[in-house]
Parts: sequence; structure tokens; C-alpha cells
Amino acid sequence: MILTGARGRITPAPGLGLGLLAAVWLASPARADFRLCNTTANRVSVALAYTDGSTWVSEGWWNVKPDACETLVRGPLAAEFYYLYAMDERGGEWRGKAFMCTRDREFRILGREDCYVRGFDRTGFFEVDTGKEAKNWTVQLTEGGQARP
Repeated sequence: MILTGARGRITPAPGLGLGLLAAVWLASPARADFRLCNTTANRVSVALAYTDGSTWVSEGWWNVKPDACETLVRGPLAAEFYYLYAMDERGGEWRGKAFMCTRDREFRILGREDCYVRGFDRTGFFEVDTGKEAKNWTVQLTEGGQARP
């Protein structure tokens, strides 16, 4: 499965362009984590959101150096869907239409409703479907129209 994004939108893989891309693939079975790898030339700041079945949680920021990976969730995956928002230091973004609460500094926010009223920002995250049986997953952020399987 491949997701592609270009500043402000996520489109299906056949629409690969020169913009920023996000490729998603199943990680090796030896680990049970949700990881993000940054293969771009810039540092990327990442926020993650998920639900435990009753409560939405958004948290960030992980700062991932160029050509580095970071584990965002340790252990077997508890949810089928995770949501990500990322931005690089040059203004590039990976975003979507699932709105969650965020803030400029480190955060862990319960709930996704009334972000502005509660003093938070409202940010569009893109959805990552890990499947019903996945125990681990890796999201790879890329640039330049290239996505690796």
C-alpha cells in the first residue's frame, strides 16, 4: 500500500508526482512496533493520533533526522488505524483530512473535539490502515517522486 502526499493532500499511488511522498509498508516480523522512517534530506517533526476504542489521543512531537527512523508506538499494535501529520523544516507537509488537536510544543491531548475552544490547534492528519492482523508497521516519508516498497 502506498500513500502519496503533496503539501496539503493525500492521493492514491498512481498520482505520484514531484511533491513529498509517504510510502507505507509492513515492517519485518521480528519487531512489534509502529515506526516512522525519514528518507528526506530534512529533519521532520511528526505527530501521531489513534483511538483506544473510546478515547482519541494525539501526541507529538517526534523530531526525526534525515535518513533516520523513530519508533512512535512500542509493542504490538492495538489499533487498526493510526493517523500522522508531519512537517519538515522547509515547509513541506504530509497531511490529510482527519482533524486532530495539536499544539506547537510537546503534547499529549485526549479527545479530538473543540480543539480551538480548548486552546489547541486543529491539524489535518492522514490515515494509515495497518490492517486487522498487523502487529507492526513502518511508515516511510520520502521526497522527489520516489517511493520504496
